[in-house]
Amino acid sequence: MSRAAVPGLPSRYPIGGQLPALYADDDFAQRFTAGLDTVLAPVFSTLDNLPAYLDPRVTPVDFLAWLASWVGAAHDPRWPVEVRREAVVRAVYLHRWRGTRRGLVEALRLALGAHAEVTGDGGAVWSGTAGSALPPKPPAEALVRVRPAGGTPVDADRVHEIVRTMCPVHTAFRVEVLSGPPAEEGN
Repeated sequence: MSRAAVPGLPSRYPIGGQLPALYADDDFAQRFTAGLDTVLAPVFSTLDNLPAYLDPRVTPVDFLAWLASWVGAAHDPRWPVEVRREAVVRAVYLHRWRGTRRGLVEALRLALGAHAEVTGDGGAVWSGTAGSALPPKPPAEALVRVRPAGGTPVDADRVHEIVRTMCPVHTAFRVEVLSGPPAEEGN
């Protein structure tokens, strides 16, 4: 989409009508200012609609990448437009949870529509009691299990890319992409 010259777009503020009365009947002045109106009409239209450009739910599709860069949102051109819009809308919320299990699960759900389960904490230990000894070291990696939500399979490379992006840099992880929903217990 181009916001350059739009054929037939009228100017809401024609310059010829704002000239002194001396130039109201001057054919050259009116044609000259009409040419300027043609150039300025898309600018005025864009400025009049600026709030819509800054709202990810209604912004033109070609502005989504630019808007995503403003809020640090993930922007993958392979995603459907509605998913890209949702990523920009939820960017601040997801940044709040970045580096946590919840943030990783939310990012995988948003980007892939997949169910995810994260176990382990990447080797971090802590004690709830001041001055006490630390508990034994846990496994040094987090395990991320991903299952498809609909009938569509999950791309393992994209899962790795998202997990690598959302996990803290010092955290080792292992990804398992499973083929279906979890087996029901008791059967």
